[in-house]
Amino acid sequence: MLKMYSDMAGWWPLVSHPDDYADEAAFFAKIFQDAILPEAPTLLELGSGGGNNASYLKKMFAHVTLTDLSAQMWAVSRELNPDCEHVQGDMRTLRLGRAFDAVFVHDAVAYMTTTDDLRQAIETAAVHCKPGGTVLFVPDCVRETFKPATDHFGGDTANRSLRYLEWSFDLDESDTAYTVEYTFVMHEAGLPTRVLHEAHVVGLFARAQWLDLLEAAGFEPRVVTDEYNRDLFVGRRS
Repeated sequence: MLKMYSDMAGWWPLVSHPDDYADEAAFFAKIFQDAILPEAPTLLELGSGGGNNASYLKKMFAHVTLTDLSAQMWAVSRELNPDCEHVQGDMRTLRLGRAFDAVFVHDAVAYMTTTDDLRQAIETAAVHCKPGGTVLFVPDCVRETFKPATDHFGGDTANRSLRYLEWSFDLDESDTAYTVEYTFVMHEAGLPTRVLHEAHVVGLFARAQWLDLLEAAGFEPRVVTDEYNRDLFVGRRS
């Protein structure tokens, strides 16, 4: 398990604060609203992490189930979303034995680094989506939009401060993955400052690959572009 999602889980609100998700969560909510959800709709989120998106989306659903592979991130999400059901599980293999009106997968889908990984995640979404239901996948980028980049982020509380640098690069354009390297600097009152470096290998697929896999799983897919120039994949379950 990557340290960002295990040892560092308690720092998550400084890595990625819920307030930073308001605008994009509103965009996702409109997609689900436009899909004409039934009365008392249900939502399943795969790879929900710290639950930041769910803290906004849960307002429009009667029941929300959040799933994540990391038990530590699951605990962070429960603090933010005590009113949601939480289940630990891998988006490639999860089987809950029930279906939902909407299935949502945010940037955790980036950890699907092979075509088979992505196919399994999409099949999990299909298994848990009711006929006529809606799926929404939000990858950070597709092959056509990827650009090497650097950035920096961070946050503070009364006793803790965190800053981190992020580098994204692709060493092999012939495969379905690229690398994101992080360097975290963590300061806690009364303790020595700590530095952690970690490399994440994440998936990178062409737009056509996404659409083909969604269609093969029983969805009628389309692409929606958001204000961050991301390709979002929306599918109606046939």
